[in-house]
Amino acid sequence: MNVSPQAPQYPSHAMQPPYVPYPSAPTGWYPQPGSVPEPAPIPEPAPTRTVRSELRGAVLHVELDSPGTGNAVTAAMLDELLAVLAVPDPAVRVIVLSAAGRDFCLGGDRDELFAGLDEDPTGGGIRSYGDKARRVCEALTNSSAVTVARVQGRATGAGFALALACDLRVGADDAVFRLPELALGLPVAWGGLLPRLIHEVGAARVREIILTGRPVGAVEARELAILQRVVPEEDLDAAVAEWTRPVTRRPEAALRVTKTLLAAHASATRLADASVLDSELMASVLAAAHYTRGLATRPPAF
Repeated sequence: MNVSPQAPQYPSHAMQPPYVPYPSAPTGWYPQPGSVPEPAPIPEPAPTRTVRSELRGAVLHVELDSPGTGNAVTAAMLDELLAVLAVPDPAVRVIVLSAAGRDFCLGGDRDELFAGLDEDPTGGGIRSYGDKARRVCEALTNSSAVTVARVQGRATGAGFALALACDLRVGADDAVFRLPELALGLPVAWGGLLPRLIHEVGAARVREIILTGRPVGAVEARELAILQRVVPEEDLDAAVAEWTRPVTRRPEAALRVTKTLLAAHASATRLADASVLDSELMASVLAAAHYTRGLATRPPAF
């Protein structure tokens, strides 16, 4: 005997909104569209900051804070530095530039530079990055406040440039400076480093350091005036304080004019300052290398 299947029997409450029959669902019931509020959108995470700053009296402490990358200089880090340094507070007499972690700074973020070339093979992103680097170093050099670099561990490439842009530089006895750009296929063209280094150290010594790419330890760095003082790492803060205490007591107008005079006389002794071309030089060399590498990996033509 054939028995017709019976229609499913639903409890009376199942027909009440917001539920409708939906036998294929595991429970046999499914929310009616639009009856359940949409979940709130998940907010975008806040960007990770790579620079910390703190004003203590008349001293502004600026710290590179990306120790996991060796404080590698990214475009975002340069933006953060510019935000702090480009429009200084007139009440600030001293700016102390320091870094978190074992090393002061291991240079520019090469992965970011090459990723920028993938997006724009003409090097537009690198030019923008290079212009920011120059503006950061000029802000340190030309600031009306006295700028102090507090260096520990390695200061490589861009890190070397940031330290050298400061008026006063104290390093831990483990500090090491190095310019490995030539070995990496790059010009020494970051933040106006080259003219500053020649002015501070001398052309013959700079030529040897750049062409060999050898490291310069703390003691030699003091002899070359890359550093003005070397102390054990645990004494770095005390050494910085010995400089900042008297400077903060100097009359503001006299301090500002003296900084201007020092910067003017330093510029007058340079035969030429081509630092404005740094971004163009860096972009041209990297773009050419990127193009050559692309040709090497391109399949042969038929």
